Amino acid sequence: MSVSEELRRAADPIWRAQHDHPFVRGIGDGTLDLERFRFWVRQDYRFLIEYGRLLALGAARAPDLETMRRLADLCQATVRDEMDLHRSYAREFDISEEELEAEPMAPTTQGYTDFLVRTAAQGDFAELVAALLPCMWGFSEIGQRLAEGGRPPMSATPSGSICTPRRSSPSSRRGAARSPTAWQASYPRKFGSGSPPPSSRAVATSSRSGRWRGRESAGSPNQA
Repeated sequence: MSVSEELRRAADPIWRAQHDHPFVRGIGDGTLDLERFRFWVRQDYRFLIEYGRLLALGAARAPDLETMRRLADLCQATVRDEMDLHRSYAREFDISEEELEAEPMAPTTQGYTDFLVRTAAQGDFAELVAALLPCMWGFSEIGQRLAEGGRPPMSATPSGSICTPRRSSPSSRRGAARSPTAWQASYPRKFGSGSPPPSSRAVATSSRSGRWRGRESAGSPNQA
């Protein structure tokens, strides 16, 4: 058993808790309040900026060219492809790019991104990779599980939830028709299957402990 697998097993109670979080369950069954989801979209945009910074620091500190290339590719995929997707998706929920840029970080978002960037700047490379891995791995598993559950039926969703039709604009109607499940499920395509991404190899060879991404608030996994 690799070190990554050993750490994953040790973290299993926390790992399973993310799937049972009310925010994640609300996405899966279509009952999540729309305003909570819109808040998460804005916060996650701010998170992605700092996550890109983490990946850039990882590329700069990589011990070899192959690892540098992998982290540089992930950085570009985050700050270009993923953030373009995020802006497009935000528009479907009537969130402008100006709103995304002006959004202040909530305390949980600020605390988590501060931890990531501080670890990347001050820790060794193994600590950097261990800090970034749970986010990537955890989102992949959440996306796969939500996708496997399928889109909830419209009849099962209350008024004002993420799957309730709205009539304010054509873009909002498109947003209502498209379950966030589909967007969340895009993570496995970007970062691989439910197994650890290639960057976890550095964790497996370092014998360093990983750290779970703390998203345990009442509203969403990262502060909704």
